[in-house]
Amino acid sequence: MQKIFLAAAVVLLAGSCSKSTLNLQNPNQITTGTFWKTENDVLSAMAATYNSLRSTNNSGIWSVRGTELTNGRGDDFFIRNDVADLYKLSTFTNAPDNGVVDALWNCCYQGIFSANQIIAYTPGISSIDPTTQGQLIGEARFLRGVFYFFLASNFGDVPLHLTVPVTQSDYYVAKSPQADVWKQIDSDFIAAAAVLPTSYPSQWVGRATQGAAIAYLGKSYIYQNDWADAEATLTKIMSGQYSLMPVFADNFDVAHGNNAESVFEIQVADVGGTNPWTSGANESLGLTTAQEFAPAQVSGWFELYPTDKLYNEFQKEKTTAGNFDPRMVETLVWQSESATGGGVTQFYQLPISTFFPTEFGFSSRIKKYQNYGQSNEVTGSNGGNYTSSIDERAYRYADVLLFHAEAVTMQGRPQNAYTDLNAIRERASLADLPAGYTQAQMMAEIQHQRMIEFAREGYRFYDLRRWGLLQTAMANTDKPGAQFYVPGKFDYFPIPQAELDANPKMVQNPAWQ
Repeated sequence: MQKIFLAAAVVLLAGSCSKSTLNLQNPNQITTGTFWKTENDVLSAMAATYNSLRSTNNSGIWSVRGTELTNGRGDDFFIRNDVADLYKLSTFTNAPDNGVVDALWNCCYQGIFSANQIIAYTPGISSIDPTTQGQLIGEARFLRGVFYFFLASNFGDVPLHLTVPVTQSDYYVAKSPQADVWKQIDSDFIAAAAVLPTSYPSQWVGRATQGAAIAYLGKSYIYQNDWADAEATLTKIMSGQYSLMPVFADNFDVAHGNNAESVFEIQVADVGGTNPWTSGANESLGLTTAQEFAPAQVSGWFELYPTDKLYNEFQKEKTTAGNFDPRMVETLVWQSESATGGGVTQFYQLPISTFFPTEFGFSSRIKKYQNYGQSNEVTGSNGGNYTSSIDERAYRYADVLLFHAEAVTMQGRPQNAYTDLNAIRERASLADLPAGYTQAQMMAEIQHQRMIEFAREGYRFYDLRRWGLLQTAMANTDKPGAQFYVPGKFDYFPIPQAELDANPKMVQNPAWQ
């Protein structure tokens, strides 16, 4: 199946000009007056918006830095001290001048700016029929909703930019309360769900669909503890085109990209240029994440380590045949794996024992999303530097099932969560749950399943926070730096210092003042 590779495209700035320059026009310069003429112009701008989700150079949400940021603060992973700003995030010693956080803030707002341009200028292109116009605007609103979801989840109160700036002062916007940001996110996803198609032709695979908009709306309700709306919303996509893949591992390789379980997927591949750390013609559309997480023995930078807490969590229950949970086998590699029936004897074509003991004494290394069948992570399939072609599954149907289970359980109906939980468990070859679970028992099972189902997928920290369990989790983990966690302060990032310096209307988050 052919993918759409959403590379960086031109991003236009709306500006003004004085009377003396009205008749001066550079024919080689693209402006808002010369660009927004055709559907291809809109698609080019859409590509730029998608690119902000994964751009390694610009620190997109699903770039290597975004993946490190979302995984590094939980009780299940530790980021070593190779990159100071990442280490500080992982050990709760960061400050408002953290460069990784600043880059991700800027990348989100670049994506929002690009989406706002599409929303503003598409209606004026008469060559695009109204139905297609509506779909393009809905797609841009979906992407804007994703960027604001990330901002609200990580910073709390943030500025809402919903129009294209005209004057310099328009760039300076005060923060809106987090509740208002969530309302805007919901509005964007609702609008997108009303107009987006259920699927696209093969050449456009990877673009946002109606199902993706509904799924993200349901997730937004979950994050707001709006259980009834979450249940009603998620139910809409629970008997349609999505289903669990029979084999868990098929969600994290190249061969099974854009499969039945994938609700929204970030398209990456070792195509384009050979440099993942640039933009333009030399940019590779692969990601460097696998190389950064790989062991040094195979030319990796071993940035991310699973804690022993995660390693032990996987072993709380064996399959009905007495084997390790297949999710553990796909997520981790550990020293005694080949001797204890893990099912694998080699890692990167070397004996597993080659990679142990680890540099920091942890019992396992990360395996999920790694190209562990190769001999190393030096080059991608087409020769790009350090690039992986494994798509990032941004939202899997497994998440829909576990969110739905949580929504009904939190409304006092744990009996209605059995179908969802047993589907997850059966795929992992675990026995069905016994009947009669209380609300507390079912929530404990949901919390356990989410920890092991989505390890390395960037959910753990946010799950712990919304469950009110961050302090407890950090007091009960072997993660280095967990002792520096301060309740309330490190639940959200501080507003980046560069934003405070540039925006006279910006104020720091209260916990960081």
